[in-house]
Amino acid sequence: MKTPTLLHRAAFAATMCFVAGAAMAQTPGVSGDKIIFGQTAAFEGPAAALGNNMKLGIDAAFGEANAAGGVNGRMLSVVRYDDSYEPDKSVANTRKLIDEDKVFSLIGPVGTPTTLVTQPVATAAGVPFIGPFTGAGFLRKPENSNVINVRATYDQETETWIEFLTTKKKAQKIAILYQDDGFGRVGLAGVQKALDKRGMKLVAEGTYARNTTAVKAALLDIRKADPDAVVMVGAYKPIAEFVKLARKLKMDPTFITISFVGSEALAAELGADGAGVIISQVVPFPFDVSVPVVAAYQKALAASDASAKPGFGSLEGYMVGRLTVEALKIAGADVTRESLLKAIYGTGTFDLGGAVLKYGPGDNQGMEEVYLTEIQADGSFKPVGN
Repeated sequence: MKTPTLLHRAAFAATMCFVAGAAMAQTPGVSGDKIIFGQTAAFEGPAAALGNNMKLGIDAAFGEANAAGGVNGRMLSVVRYDDSYEPDKSVANTRKLIDEDKVFSLIGPVGTPTTLVTQPVATAAGVPFIGPFTGAGFLRKPENSNVINVRATYDQETETWIEFLTTKKKAQKIAILYQDDGFGRVGLAGVQKALDKRGMKLVAEGTYARNTTAVKAALLDIRKADPDAVVMVGAYKPIAEFVKLARKLKMDPTFITISFVGSEALAAELGADGAGVIISQVVPFPFDVSVPVVAAYQKALAASDASAKPGFGSLEGYMVGRLTVEALKIAGADVTRESLLKAIYGTGTFDLGGAVLKYGPGDNQGMEEVYLTEIQADGSFKPVGN
């Protein structure tokens, strides 16, 4: 974890009082028997699986708490709006949640281009921004102390990729496909950083536009370089289209992609073409019930939605929800936005059972771990040694 500096400590101190300057007679979203959260994410469109999986996990965690009597006597609920993974819609939703719905906190926002524009809105309003589903570095800045991250960064994921490809796969020619926006460029920068560290360069680059599957031109450009491996930064539909087209052209590099992709949705889109595709993950293996947090998650998920199947995205949502529940318990009956953040930073360590989150002055990222998984011929997953 990062070593606190005087600047970080000052940012931490500011966090503890940034709500006080705009104190209200009653904390928004909190009543005698309820706490209301807000979520804007992609629930429709080509990235819908990402938002819906976060929703499933958060609802499982909150449902688990509500079934036990709530937190300090209050039931937890979430107001949600679809943003289709589009920044403009996400900003409008965020303003509505804060200004009209008067939510206590935002939770589980999805995506780099969307959080890039919504996080400043939340910060300016003094609203906690909990568990964004993105590994973008800007959300880890000490001054963004109302942001509480759970997952590892994209830089940590891409470093894990390159280490695996160069040491385990002996890859020498690595190409990249990335979404042509802030998300994709963050991934590109992480890959370049990892390659520079090893005295290597990308042999080819290809891009596609967000919320499209227009990847054919990128594939043809990448194919010319005859890469040993192709790393991919995008959502499941365009990534699946790219891999399927590559298979048709008899390309056989190692394909590796990022946690944000939506693992289960990618495997379903790929079908038989998915075998061997590597995906980095930022949560424990969601099918291993020997891990206590996974066992609790599977039980809570089944209770919340009997038709839901376990997966990486909903486990991440569950962990975001569990952290929130634990912090609310610590914050006490007179909970405020300020006391919630104080509970997280002040407590520091949250052991969920096989997943430990750590926070402190200047450090708003709970986990550092990155795990690799591989899609099997039947669409299931197996862990891969990093």
